[in-house]
Amino acid sequence: MLNSFNKIYGGKILIRIEEIKLSINKDEGIIKNEILNILGISNKELIEYRIIKKSIDSRNKNRICLIFSVDVKLKDEEKILSDKHNRNFKIHRIKKIEGYQYSFLKVEAGKKIKRPVIVGTGPAGLFAGIILAKAGLKPKIFEMGKDVDSRIKDVKNFFEKGVLSENSNVQFGEGGAGTFSDGKLYTLIKNERIKYVFEEFIEAGAPKEIAYDAKPHIGTDKLRTVVKNIRKKIVSLGGEIFFEKKLTDIKIKNNKICSVIINDSEEIITDDLILAIGHSSRDTFEMLLKRQLEICPKPFSIGLRIEHKKEDIDKAQYGDFYDNKNLPAAKYKLVAHLPNGRSVYTFCMCPGGYVVGATSDIESVVTNGMSEYLQDNENSNAAVLVNVNLKDFESDSPLAGIYFQKKWENKAYILGGSNYYAPSQLVGDFLNDKISTQYFDVKPTYKPGVKFALLKDCLPDYVVESIKQAMPIFDRKIKGFANKNAIFTGVETRSSSPVRILRNDFQSNIKGIFPAGEGSGYSGGIVSSAIDGIKVAETVIKKYQLS
Repeated sequence: MLNSFNKIYGGKILIRIEEIKLSINKDEGIIKNEILNILGISNKELIEYRIIKKSIDSRNKNRICLIFSVDVKLKDEEKILSDKHNRNFKIHRIKKIEGYQYSFLKVEAGKKIKRPVIVGTGPAGLFAGIILAKAGLKPKIFEMGKDVDSRIKDVKNFFEKGVLSENSNVQFGEGGAGTFSDGKLYTLIKNERIKYVFEEFIEAGAPKEIAYDAKPHIGTDKLRTVVKNIRKKIVSLGGEIFFEKKLTDIKIKNNKICSVIINDSEEIITDDLILAIGHSSRDTFEMLLKRQLEICPKPFSIGLRIEHKKEDIDKAQYGDFYDNKNLPAAKYKLVAHLPNGRSVYTFCMCPGGYVVGATSDIESVVTNGMSEYLQDNENSNAAVLVNVNLKDFESDSPLAGIYFQKKWENKAYILGGSNYYAPSQLVGDFLNDKISTQYFDVKPTYKPGVKFALLKDCLPDYVVESIKQAMPIFDRKIKGFANKNAIFTGVETRSSSPVRILRNDFQSNIKGIFPAGEGSGYSGGIVSSAIDGIKVAETVIKKYQLS
């Protein structure tokens, strides 16, 4: 447990050393010697240390290095802090280890409370479940998809045979859409709960390195074990999780939730419903709108998946060090702000990964990216997306964004051959409006399969033109990004939720209904969704603490 560092030092003053640089040819194990040299102390004066951040500085391709920040506990901190010989490093005191002191809220034992209901087992649903279970509220969690082991079989069947299960696929099932992704944990949000989320992931089987890696990921292979272990923990704390159980209706009385209907037949009485439904729960959004929940359309982005040889991206980012064993698969994040007012950016970059079929609807094609923990597949891929606004939608319906998605996903389905194959085109041919006829050094990884087509026929004109304008800009930032033999595969439409379920203090306009996670329109990605689920659960618990 990561809390052991706090347990050892009991919140005493620690010293943080930042910007320790190591050659990529040196082993991480020499960090201890670096600390001793930097501080000018002997081994017996150092009680313990912990790496809190590890990153790569590849700005100078001739001198790529690893950069570490560490927290140390010494026998005499004041002597070190007053010593001026180590000005080349940022050394300062800290009074606590941020984020490792999460305090669980509890409800008074014996208090009569109807068990809360959570819908969805993505990050928001699972972490809301942990928090409620630890509070003693024994949540009931319903998931329309299957448990992760059964889900893997359905996804494999789709990838290999093109047989789609509408409720068990890359979008739906235990762990949510993130289970079949790169498992990225990098987030721009600042929140004291982040370290707690990481701690839970590590306890459930995630690599310990996520605690300090600057751009952590778990990988789809390890995520599958992690979500199962989180489920087991919730159950051990008194919660229950039910699979193949879809929320089909809700009952409201006096503007307050009173029960939920599961699979059109089973009624569950509750005063608290946490909607952690994910951004692709289209049937559920339709039902909620009919039941008068306040929903509004939200801008999002659409575009294509691009694939390059992993080796080419590694060379572009690392130069001559591209094959160094101490360097991870190279990543990138690009953005271009165009004169037409649109922004084009790369999203969900999957080093050494795969492009996968991520639809949850019949007669639709959707792409997404997925990587295993080692990120060692032959290709690297990313979404190349263009922002779309409310004015781009074809109606003023709260669900106009969903209808917009469906339109282009269906066009991609037809272009791909109406069998869940995806339309594909070489980058050079896309830029010149030519249909491709053969692949070269880059081979497509999309499953179930691909078919050559003109991708401009499954995207709005302004998206096509924006991507064309952005590619030379991206190529100047990463040499070879616009390689004519790289591959575009379409379409990517599910980067974020196209709707927002309005809420105030985490509660919708219907009392007792708490939208959470990506489907609520208030978060995006694994970590921010998990934190949103935690905050919603805390709000539910506090309601009973105050009553």
